[in-house]
Amino acid sequence: MEEEIISKELLDILACPACKNQVELIEYREKIHGLRCAQCECIYPIRDGIPVMLIDEAIKAKAV
Repeated sequence: MEEEIISKELLDILACPACKNQVELIEYREKIHGLRCAQCECIYPIRDGIPVMLIDEAIKAKAV
């Protein structure tokens, strides 16, 4: 991704709050980014550069 949405250092330490697996940065809608867990397929939105790592705020990847 061209611009830095989230720092590599922060991405390296974040984990999915639901299943504790590593997350990856994705663009799930045009110009809307989030962190996706490959294990449970939850997407956690990034708002104003801050990842919202709350299970209640997660979007299921199949719903996108």
